[in-house]
Amino acid sequence: MIRWVAVIFIGLTVFYALLPWILVKIGVGRVIGDVKLNFFGRMFVLPFGSTVLWSTVAFLVAEIVKRS
Repeated sequence: MIRWVAVIFIGLTVFYALLPWILVKIGVGRVIGDVKLNFFGRMFVLPFGSTVLWSTVAFLVAEIVKRS
């Protein structure tokens, strides 16, 4: 169990590091439920909706792999 928590933590860290450059181009940060905040001229994106969407996709892929 702790291994999966570590994998999810590392995955989310990479996800947030790539968000400003790469992931915005594929639509992450523009899903309903994503929050954009401007503080002191910097934009911060809290991708709640994108996280739910990506988690669902990961779950479906894991289920397909598990069944085959």
